[in-house]
Amino acid sequence: MPNQLDSRYGKRLFDVTLALALAVPAIVLCAPMAILIWLDDRANPLFIQRRLGRDGRVFQLVKLRTMRTGTGDRPSHEALANSITPLGQWLRRTKVDELPQLWNVLRGEMSFVGPRPGLPSQIELAQSRKRYGVHRLLPGITGVSQVRGLDMSTPELLAEIDATYIGTWSLRRDLALLVQTARGGGQGDAAARRIDR
Repeated sequence: MPNQLDSRYGKRLFDVTLALALAVPAIVLCAPMAILIWLDDRANPLFIQRRLGRDGRVFQLVKLRTMRTGTGDRPSHEALANSITPLGQWLRRTKVDELPQLWNVLRGEMSFVGPRPGLPSQIELAQSRKRYGVHRLLPGITGVSQVRGLDMSTPELLAEIDATYIGTWSLRRDLALLVQTARGGGQGDAAARRIDR
């Protein structure tokens, strides 16, 4: 039976191999999207935000911009629905906005599967994850909570569900979660449905 160290190396090998395999297709897909984002909002098409990684270490998460400039540095579930651009809605629905995070995976800051990284300002979430031991996991592009449709508006429940991922790494489980994500499982951090008028 594989030990924890073997599991970590196996997971890292899987992450790097898959990230390299997807790198060129991701660039081909993201390049025209970046041009459209710039034409629509005249802003940097890449959205770079400070997030909490393994053991609370801060890193710079990279995504395609889906919200208008001036939205502020806040969790998606706290943003107004009309702060998301029409193109951004499509990018979120198809999860194309997540593709630049392949860079974070290659840098070892993220994994394909794990708990979604929170903001440093989300103190309650960070504390809940520490109680459950989730803070020791490498954050992921997708994870068990995202596939179940949970966002970060329920910190305690999110940490509890994320904790079910703790244990010996399984390639089969990661592949199953990635397939569910690709098929549209879960919406992740959905913006608030209210509209600012």
